[in-house]
Amino acid sequence: MNKAAIKILEDWDPFNIGEDSYETETADVVAALQGIDDPSQLAKVIQQVYEHSFEQWIPFEKCVEISYKLIAIKFEAKCIV
Repeated sequence: MNKAAIKILEDWDPFNIGEDSYETETADVVAALQGIDDPSQLAKVIQQVYEHSFEQWIPFEKCVEISYKLIAIKFEAKCIV
């Protein structure tokens, strides 16, 4: 599950600075994903993590969009196990 979540976040590239520029943020979001099942709550975390690191704001709707993808991966992994 973590590898799939990392791949989704790497491909996202919200600031168009290159996929390899978000290692810390990806780790923080994947760690938060472990304990969050609500897309809106995860979206808030995503927005805060990226804003803190890059001092740039990401529209909440874009964070919700990526959070749904991440939570889908999480629940898919739970069903497989």
